[in-house]
Amino acid sequence: MPADTLTTVTDDTFAELVLGNPLPVVVDFWARWCPPCRPVAATLAELAGEFPGLVIAQLDADENPVATRDYRVLSMPTLLFFRRGVVVNSIVGARPKAYLRRALSDAFEPYANR
Repeated sequence: MPADTLTTVTDDTFAELVLGNPLPVVVDFWARWCPPCRPVAATLAELAGEFPGLVIAQLDADENPVATRDYRVLSMPTLLFFRRGVVVNSIVGARPKAYLRRALSDAFEPYANR
């Protein structure tokens, strides 16, 4: 997975990179101890090329407790879909690539490269 495909977000950069971003953003809340988090991240990296107007970000929940708490993320992986700083969708748990593609497309249809 290319390192530059997914944006790293922290508690310190969350407001700027997610809430203040004019583009839609998907934040993948993950943890090192979470086995399903790895394939979800790989799938998101693969899908990133299909949605060029979409920012796909990762936030390590253990190292960034403020955003994790503020958005009540209790399970990993959790994906939160933001549009203009507002959560418009969420997915908890690992899902297949086709499911994630459809969720991205549905949430951010104007940005989908169909």
